[in-house]
Amino acid sequence: MTTLCLGEALVDLICQRPVDDLADADAFVPAFGGAVANVAINAARHGARVALGGGAGGDEWGSWLRERLEDEEVDLRWFELVPGTPTPVAVVTVNGAGEPTYRIYGDGIASVVHALGSRIADAVEASSALFFGSSTLVGKAERQVTMQARKLALELERPVIFDPNLRLHRWPSRAEAAASANACVPGALLVRATIAEAELMTGEHDPERAASAMLKAGARLVVLTLGARGAILRGELDATAPGTEIDIVSTIGAGDALTGVLLASLAATGYYPPAVAASLPEAVRAAELACGRWSAID
Repeated sequence: MTTLCLGEALVDLICQRPVDDLADADAFVPAFGGAVANVAINAARHGARVALGGGAGGDEWGSWLRERLEDEEVDLRWFELVPGTPTPVAVVTVNGAGEPTYRIYGDGIASVVHALGSRIADAVEASSALFFGSSTLVGKAERQVTMQARKLALELERPVIFDPNLRLHRWPSRAEAAASANACVPGALLVRATIAEAELMTGEHDPERAASAMLKAGARLVVLTLGARGAILRGELDATAPGTEIDIVSTIGAGDALTGVLLASLAATGYYPPAVAASLPEAVRAAELACGRWSAID
């Protein structure tokens, strides 16, 4: 059985030099993008059997993304190219510290609705676990399908892994983003978040207190990434993986690389919780390696 990953693929157009403003960018290079799709590819590269539930537009960019997914051996039975709809494109600039800014055009494809609206029960039942982020929680229709998938997975005792990956510019307010993310914490085997996301969701700046709040809310395991300080695991097991000093090109896809390693490790062990602790140093290293390139997927 495969792990079902809910989320769209999109095209990143990346200015491959540091700029402080979009007006300073002079060229853009296309790259594979979409947080959940990035995680799916990273997990597949580490040996996991994963299926991507979602889609892209029925255009040349959509076909390009699908071919990349096929090359990475991601199961596409729940993935669709939507006729007459343009594939979302993210124009990405990176500042001197390696932090990206995304400006998404053509967003709102509602790919999960098109791909799984009438097949969500079949998709969850055919899967060993469910992974999703917040990208399919913004729109009302996609949120309904995503939360239905979560509910079915929990009822079937399938492990649920949630990575908020909050892009606040997509949300009407910070409060709505936090509330939607927090609604996905109860029952999750693993919640993986940045410390900034954890603070938004819990109101706690301290990583230990933020992780504790998520555990009290119903997560079994919480992994918080702390930038250059590495990551911590709290919950049924505790672990710490320190970071190393690296030269950062960009942080695009760093979190997706980390989550992909954790997901693959869990899948390889039948979702045995100690796998998260065992693979945390490798996951942190994968995130650091991702910081040495411009795109999420090399």
